Amino acid sequence: QAQLSESGGGSVQPGGSLRLTCTHSGYTGGDSRVFWFRQSAGKEREGVAGIFLTSGDPDYADSVKGRFKISKDNAKRSVYLQMNKLKPEDTAMYYCASGFQRGGSRWDVWRYSNWGQGTQVTVSS
Repeated sequence: QAQLSESGGGSVQPGGSLRLTCTHSGYTGGDSRVFWFRQSAGKEREGVAGIFLTSGDPDYADSVKGRFKISKDNAKRSVYLQMNKLKPEDTAMYYCASGFQRGGSRWDVWRYSNWGQGTQVTVSS
């Protein structure tokens, strides 16, 4: 089974930046995509961005387009989420996921079988 681990979270003021790292075991199950999700208090988990480990094609939720950038380094088995121009509404626990089962939306949380433990991002003045 694939293993994932997130790091890089922290506290930052609005307008600031953070870079999250998802370290994976190299085996994703499903297809090769690794996606970032987030969950804030009282809300459902939502997709943020994703990338295919093979092609490198990125994918972004509308809420983060133009502010977040996803990238990968296969040699380091890492996927990065560069978050710029952070807003208070970006505050959440951020998770990376893999093991996507095709047949529906890439934003469906339940289609991912492998999850990391999460890293907290807090944006506050």
